[in-house]
Formats: sequence, C-alpha cells, structure tokens
Amino acid sequence: MLTFDITKYGANANADISEAREKDLLKLQIQATLKALSDPSQIKTGEWLTINKLDFFTIFGGGILDGQGKAVWECRESKKCTKLSNFNVSAPASSPNTNGIHISRSSSVNVTDSNFATGDDCISIGDETEQLYITKVTCGPGHGISVGSLGGNLDEKPVIGVFVKNCFFISTDNGVRIKIWPASHPGVVSDIHFEDIIVQNVSNPVIIDQSQAHPDLLFTDIGPPFRSVHSPVELPSQVKISKVTFLNIKGTSRTQSVVSLLCSKGSPCEGVEVGDIDISYSGKEGPAKSSCENIKPNFKGKQSPAVCSAFAFSPASAPAAPTPSLSS
Repeated sequence: MLTFDITKYGANANADISEAREKDLLKLQIQATLKALSDPSQIKTGEWLTINKLDFFTIFGGGILDGQGKAVWECRESKKCTKLSNFNVSAPASSPNTNGIHISRSSSVNVTDSNFATGDDCISIGDETEQLYITKVTCGPGHGISVGSLGGNLDEKPVIGVFVKNCFFISTDNGVRIKIWPASHPGVVSDIHFEDIIVQNVSNPVIIDQSQAHPDLLFTDIGPPFRSVHSPVELPSQVKISKVTFLNIKGTSRTQSVVSLLCSKGSPCEGVEVGDIDISYSGKEGPAKSSCENIKPNFKGKQSPAVCSAFAFSPASAPAAPTPSLSS
C-alpha cells in the first residue's frame, strides 16, 4: 500500500483534513508499476486506489497502474463470482420502474439472504437466464419476484432453470409470477420453481399471466406498443411455458384472487404442478378464489382455495383475430 504523510503537505496532526495546503497544485509521480491484489476479495474496502475531492491534480511519470483485472474478467466463466448475498435495496413504493435487481443473459447466479423494498419488481428475470437460484429473500413493498416481462422483443432467448425458495413477501402488489406480453413474439420459459413461500397481505400471490391485462388482477405495469391494430386479447401470446411448480405457498392475500394461472390460447401451459397452497382472504368481496385458463395442472397435497376447478380450466373464449385489410 502506498501511503503519504499529510503533515508534510501542510496538515496538522489531529486537526481537520481540510487544513492541508489546498491551494497548492498536487502532482503524483509514478515511475514504477503499482499492482492491485489479484484476489478482489482481499481488497477489504472495495477500492484499490481512490483519489477524490481534488482540483488541478496531475499524475505523471510513465508508470503503470495494474488493476489485475483477470479475476474479474473471468467471472463470466466462474460460478463463484455470481453469488449476491446480504443485499439491502430500498426505494419508495411509489417510485416507478425501480426494480431491486434485474437479471438477464446470465447463468449460475445465486441471490440469497437479501432484502428488497421497491416500487417495482424486487427481482425481475429477463431473457437468456439459466440456473438462477433465489433463496431467503424478503420482498416488500414491491411487485414481487417476476419472470418477465417476456415476449416483447424479437429473438429473445429462453429462460430455463429458475429456483425461488424460502422467500417472504410482505404487502407486495404481486407474489411469485410469470408475466408475458399479449400478442408476444415466440419464446420459451421452462423449469421454473417457486417453493416454500410465505406471503403476508399480498395482492395476487400466485400468477402466471400471458395477457397481463386481466380484469380480476391488480396490475401496475405499462405495456409496450403492440405490433397490431387489434386488441391484445385478439392476438394470443406465443411464449411457451412448461415445467413450472408452485409448492408449499402459505399466508394471506390482500385480494380475492389468490391463484391466477392464465395461459395463452395460442400456446397453452404444460407440465405445471401445484401443491400445498394455503392462502386465506378475509375481505368483503367473499371467499378466496382461483382462476385458470388454457392450463390443466397436476396437483399435489391440499389446495386452499381449490385451484383450477373444471370450470376454471376451460379455454378462454377470446375471439380470433380478424384478418387485417390492406388499408389498415
């Protein structure tokens, strides 16, 4: 470590740091090679070289500052570089588009032991995400933990392997959800698991939504410009959702709609498992309910409320999109 004795530059011992001769021009001559530690974790302050609050400062001498960046560059190939833990992210509930963490185009990422209070998703998961593990996260306020929104852009890569476990949601606008734009481009969402989840006073605790515009749900997201003159309902999502589990999710809901599995008529969900759901609602609208479209889940354990009755999983009766005229 390179150390300067500031008393030799006009400062007094045990006095205010500003008592150095601030009007003198400061010059730093480097003629050697200064190397950072090769292991970034050994830099306890998180900063190797810090120079701040200086005007008219000059570095000269032809030396080299070697940050030993190889360890950082190789993070993309090293799983041990992709663990995020003990995060605390805070933003007002009214602040727009303030995701706690957005993860996309990444693999083998771990987020654990962290707290998020935001005005949008606590954690949002974009395309080309693989093997993402989220554990022991507390979310609230916010919009929950969301896979998506997806399908809004051409050539989005698949989202495969997302594991959300042992997480706590308090007073969020949503719980765990997969959200897809209506009239979306083709895509793939597969091997998604939400397990051992506690919800407290949460609106829409469990959601798959491939229209993001259902009247039974409280949505706060703003949709993209659609690529057609037709209503989004007329053009079903083309993102394929499969191999999804919702297991051991318990707590209380702020809305009557507790479980909403609303899949696309154009690409119905497949291989969805629902098990041990126990979420209560005590509001004036009546008992808790579920709603399901274009999906026939496999069940495990008990469900309260009952999820996807015979009436609920009948396909949605959305009208077919009319053929556009040449003048439209």
